[in-house]
Amino acid sequence: MDDKRIVLIAGLGNPGEKYEKTRHNAGFQVVDILSREFSIPLSKTKFDLVFGRGTIEGTDVILAKPMAFMNRSGPPLKKLADYFGIPSQDLIVIYDDIDLAFERLKLKEKGGHGGHNGLRSLIDAFGTNDFPRLRLGIGRPGTSADVTGHVLGRFSVEEAEIFTRMVDEAGKAVVAVLRDGLTVAMNNFNCLR
Repeated sequence: MDDKRIVLIAGLGNPGEKYEKTRHNAGFQVVDILSREFSIPLSKTKFDLVFGRGTIEGTDVILAKPMAFMNRSGPPLKKLADYFGIPSQDLIVIYDDIDLAFERLKLKEKGGHGGHNGLRSLIDAFGTNDFPRLRLGIGRPGTSADVTGHVLGRFSVEEAEIFTRMVDEAGKAVVAVLRDGLTVAMNNFNCLR
């Protein structure tokens, strides 16, 4: 990506301690890792989100976490993107995906919402699905009745270790997108596991 642009890296999740360590907050956790690793404090608040501005691999970035609930993530991110003049193509959205096997990562250039309420909100707010996204596989529960409990549930000790590795790998995938471009990053990360 051109280092003269600002890239908005948005992790999706739900605010509050109750949701902190759940599968649904995978996007938040990746943003937190990038914040720590690249010393970009998430210390600013505006438009119902927390964010920080810094540099990753020579690219000017804004790391952001909407503080609206997942299904209302779009409007705050659209306001922030408009405020900084960031087009949708320079938005990278990171979120959990039950349709992807647990521990799998998948980078995509664009696409539909696949039933994900946070992504649906973003597509509605931006008026386009033309933005890169990083899906973190959390797997499906045994029955469709268990979906809410699954995405908002906590991990077993073994699952937590795997999830931590996946979130760490997702941070590396975002760095690879910034450093090498989306196509190269997709080739390197989409084939893992």
